[in-house]
Amino acid sequence: MQAGAVSRRALAAACIVALFALALFWQLWWFVPARVPAWLAAAIHAAPMLPALVLLLLRRRSAAFWGGLGALFTFSHGVSEAWADAEVRAAALTEVALSVALVVAASWGGLRQRFARRRGV
Repeated sequence: MQAGAVSRRALAAACIVALFALALFWQLWWFVPARVPAWLAAAIHAAPMLPALVLLLLRRRSAAFWGGLGALFTFSHGVSEAWADAEVRAAALTEVALSVALVVAASWGGLRQRFARRRGV
């Protein structure tokens, strides 16, 4: 196993945990919603990362893939919140950055292999 593969998996795992924690902190402590119960908003916000977190706890290699898929939702949420509300912009841009890092970490191996020069050709 290459050292780069380990660091990509570690980055993906860190981003999965960070996005899950950010979703909970966002809805339960930092910016508590006024119209819906905070626990419901937190559950909906954290739901995209839940399958990846469970797979990560089970030490499955597919956790990064499912985290990258969930990151597409958190990326969209972060962009829309950053655009709509200046009060949450810092947290939203953090969510965007973590989502991008997770997608890159999850797909870097495949991208590298896809665009690598073929040897002997």
